[in-house]
Amino acid sequence: MNIDGSRSSGILMHITSLDSEYGIGDLGPAAYRFADKVKESGANLWQLLPLGPTGYGNSPYSARSTFAGNELLISPELLYKDGYLEQEDLVHPNFPSNKVDFNSVIEYKLPLLKKAAKAFLKKNSRRKSYLDFLARESFWLEDYALFMVLYEKYNDARWYSIWDEKEGFRDPKTIERIKKEKKEELKVWYALQYLFDDQLNRLHIYTKSLGIKTIGDIPIFVGADSADAWAHLDLLKTDDKGHYSAVSGVPPDNFSATGQLWGNPVYDWKKHEESGFEWWLQRIKRLLHMTDILRIDHFRGLDAYYEIAASAKTAEHGKWKKSPGKKLFETIKKELGELPIIAEDLGLMTDSVKKLRDSNGFPGMKIAMFGFSRDKNGNYNPSDDFLPMNYTRDFVAYTGTHDNDTTRGWFDSLSEDDKHMVREYLACDDREAVWALIRAVMFSNADIAIIPMQDILELGNEARMNYPSTCNDKNWSWRMVSGAFDDYRLSRFKHLVRLTGRDGKTASERECLD
Repeated sequence: MNIDGSRSSGILMHITSLDSEYGIGDLGPAAYRFADKVKESGANLWQLLPLGPTGYGNSPYSARSTFAGNELLISPELLYKDGYLEQEDLVHPNFPSNKVDFNSVIEYKLPLLKKAAKAFLKKNSRRKSYLDFLARESFWLEDYALFMVLYEKYNDARWYSIWDEKEGFRDPKTIERIKKEKKEELKVWYALQYLFDDQLNRLHIYTKSLGIKTIGDIPIFVGADSADAWAHLDLLKTDDKGHYSAVSGVPPDNFSATGQLWGNPVYDWKKHEESGFEWWLQRIKRLLHMTDILRIDHFRGLDAYYEIAASAKTAEHGKWKKSPGKKLFETIKKELGELPIIAEDLGLMTDSVKKLRDSNGFPGMKIAMFGFSRDKNGNYNPSDDFLPMNYTRDFVAYTGTHDNDTTRGWFDSLSEDDKHMVREYLACDDREAVWALIRAVMFSNADIAIIPMQDILELGNEARMNYPSTCNDKNWSWRMVSGAFDDYRLSRFKHLVRLTGRDGKTASERECLD
């Protein structure tokens, strides 16, 4: 991805974590202020989590659609400036400043957004742009709108068990009737998606003008209760009644004696191959419209995935099944060209997965906090692949990700012996442990270094983004308090960007500037 010889750096900060005053980070002024901060730091990358509409548990990795945008990220301030809301509409409750209260945000914001969507449809001031959007996104847009109309009818996304069977399994006559009866409601969902797309495009144009590339995220599987599964059940493994016959997960390991049962339906790869991978082509095109670079979560699943019977209660008795990753990427490259993709290659890696990653030129990932492990005798292991001094250029290096504790939270949780190991490696005291790890990642040989915003702010466990395999109101809710990314934090990060030459410029570009 950085074959031009440049060294790059960026910040991992999801949109929901921005300091908007409407209870959840959005695509409005706070996003532009953050982009300005990234630019001022000298960095050239801004990494996001998936941008789809979240469902139960609020996880962006279990979205209601892999194609749609999260309506809650639409900015009321921009809607007001565009004439779709009135000044009094901007009066809002007192939301928590350091977390997202999703229930309160949905209760306040969704009716407001629908009001703006109706005003947009009535004014019809961007007719050509709107019609172009409808045509461009026709592959998924109608299905998503239908899904959301039915979701609101039942207040439940489980189409396979809660909805009326004819609606859940898309009886053609029933679907046509809903299209006629709910025509106006469907238009509102179309308009909401247009407004999301319009605001994201404007932000995208702005970040590009600053020389910043955005990194998006693509979960490999779709949610069981998603519009994707509902609309494309034929592309998933099912039994003769149309119910899921297999689900995904990972086998037992040192972290879990029974493995992890994710519950996402698995793909019927034969059907995908027969269609020329059309669904995947549409998915990649859509997500690269939203961002500049894509990180594929659980990349190894495109080489082989762990399949578990849908009736199983644990992941202990699943089987590894081969995926047609080689054919998939050959097709995508033929249709879409070279792909700016990062492979999330953490976990169990085989030679076959590495070959799929490397043959496509996709950089993998390194997580610095994983490097402080011990060998089988309990001793410090200087050859650990995750230690920053061992990184090679073809990786994206992180202190941690959304699934790990913050660096401060991680360090504080270590035993005294393990803290001593970290202190010795980083040559720091406890107070400076966070910035010392950031420094080690920035000085590594990896072409790209990404630092989570929580680490730049030196926040502890209270700012952790996600606790894997749990579902509670702590997950996905962290927000940056207004003013936290202050001159001190900015100058420290900026200093490291300058020292390590991680501004995304090639040697020849620097010569031109000089």
